[in-house]
Amino acid sequence: MQSIFRNVRHCTTFSKNRANLLEATLIPSSTSTINRKYSAQGTEPEYDIVIVGGGIVGMATAREMIMRHPNMKFAVVEKENCLAAHQSGHNSGVVHGGIYYKPGSLKAKLCVEGLHLSYKYFDEKGIPYKKCGKLIVAVEKQELPRLEDLYNRGIQNGVPDIQMIDGAKIKEIEPYCQGLKAVWSPHTGIVDWGLVTQYYGEDFKALGGDIHLNFEVKDFKVSEESKVKALASNKKGVQVTASNGQSVRCKYVLTCGGLQSDRLAELSGCSREPRIVPFRGEYLLLNPKKTHLVKGNIYPVPDPRFPFLGVHFTPRMDGSVWLGPNAVLALKREGYSWGDINLRDLFDSLRYRGFQKLAVKHVAFGLQEIVRSAFISLSLKELQKYIPEVQSSDISRGPAGVRAQALDADGSLVEDFVFDYGMGEIGRNVIHCRNTPSPGATSSLAIAKMIADKAEKDFLLK
Repeated sequence: MQSIFRNVRHCTTFSKNRANLLEATLIPSSTSTINRKYSAQGTEPEYDIVIVGGGIVGMATAREMIMRHPNMKFAVVEKENCLAAHQSGHNSGVVHGGIYYKPGSLKAKLCVEGLHLSYKYFDEKGIPYKKCGKLIVAVEKQELPRLEDLYNRGIQNGVPDIQMIDGAKIKEIEPYCQGLKAVWSPHTGIVDWGLVTQYYGEDFKALGGDIHLNFEVKDFKVSEESKVKALASNKKGVQVTASNGQSVRCKYVLTCGGLQSDRLAELSGCSREPRIVPFRGEYLLLNPKKTHLVKGNIYPVPDPRFPFLGVHFTPRMDGSVWLGPNAVLALKREGYSWGDINLRDLFDSLRYRGFQKLAVKHVAFGLQEIVRSAFISLSLKELQKYIPEVQSSDISRGPAGVRAQALDADGSLVEDFVFDYGMGEIGRNVIHCRNTPSPGATSSLAIAKMIADKAEKDFLLK
């Protein structure tokens, strides 16, 4: 399986035995059936429901909705020329167990539910994955109380077969890893989430759904009575217009816009808050000759003083091992390197009072992350706390991803699900999913069920 980190203007690549199955999903809209419909008829395609966003949550939601309502017409619109172009295709590839989250929280419930749903789906579709497990390792005594708290959280959250283990057991599981104690989650795994998103898309299309690629939404406005009769109680619908001038009409809209979610909400009159601030996570690569040092996921005990997790070891489906990531402000919403700069995006982040407060609160942490970005050898000390055999010559620069971090005006990281509605006449026709907090990929099938339930209730679907 090849790495799915590519220039965002190129679709995810896959092994040859998957290519034919997914070919229809990966064709850019310039040659798609949908685009030919425009040129042949000169009219807008019409649907009952349009989902904005071709990431993993958007596609899981589209799949769930069309499975529940096979007699309705559905479409997904996506601004890039492939699905899973950003967060869904630029992530660590971990199937999370649900350890970190507050017991009783929606995140905890959805993650554990999503874990089981994901493995069931992988098996049904023949999607390659590995249950390689995860160790959360305490290497210092002051980390032990926090590790105990994590273990108790995992028990309360129903994480399957979670264990607290000692240093000797750590060595049995990860022979090169050292630590005082660890939480062991044997059902944590790895998968190519970009590939999973494509499978969701293929399911959606097989059930009659349309996917419009290269469709960057620029406007929502009320349209006159649609020809679509499935939802006759709603006489007016929504016209969704793209930056290239194309448009579709529908009765209702669901947005799952990830890095653009706040801007999509603003198009229908919503507040910009919570604001999306993009943080880039840069990974290092372990020398292929040293990948035998790592069998499964090895994570640190989170430090509550810092907003992000810290350096960890992540094996990949292609046999490589990623180290990291750090966390630095991205200079563009989809900025995967220091050279990716968009002045609008950058000033949008810097001027936001929520980011300013976060930056002041964590100024030392932020500067440290920037320095680590410039000098990758500075990560070596942290890595050697867990696996001393890793040397400076064993690490090199790797891929990067961008996290859509929702921030409140007081600088707090928004860790819960946020839904919003359009304003005015369009308000009853649009639901915005503004924040789907990590682990969104693992939870995607469970999140889709929750969003579908909400859409059925708010749109009065039968």
